[in-house]
Amino acid sequence: MIGIGSDHGGYDLKQKVIAHLEGRGIPCRDMGCHGKESCDYPVYGRAVAQAVAAGEYERGIVICTTGIGISITANKVPGIRCALCADTFSAKMTRLHNDANVLAMGGGILGDNLAMEIVDTFLDTAFSGEEKHCRRIRAIEA
Repeated sequence: MIGIGSDHGGYDLKQKVIAHLEGRGIPCRDMGCHGKESCDYPVYGRAVAQAVAAGEYERGIVICTTGIGISITANKVPGIRCALCADTFSAKMTRLHNDANVLAMGGGILGDNLAMEIVDTFLDTAFSGEEKHCRRIRAIEA
């Protein structure tokens, strides 16, 4: 299951990502926000990150206008490796090399088609498990 959250700037893209995930048969939980009224991205970025860190969800997706603030928030939670991606290559490499467990995107940055390709790449790419990458992840976590 995927936990997903956004602020008002990422709301529209989040709704499209949820529909896309449902179309792929991937269960997800919308952790807010639930409308376009101004709200604070740390609330939703933290909620998704904490749920992923606690093992409630395999991975998370967080979205704000740029993806920057919500990714910074998610990365403050121990055990989270959140990657802000604006292209499929970054989404692939962060899974292969960093075993990223949360994807951040910018709702004001990405078009819908590219965003769905990024989501698919992030979810469909497995961590390589190579020793050098495991060693680097341990160093990040230390």
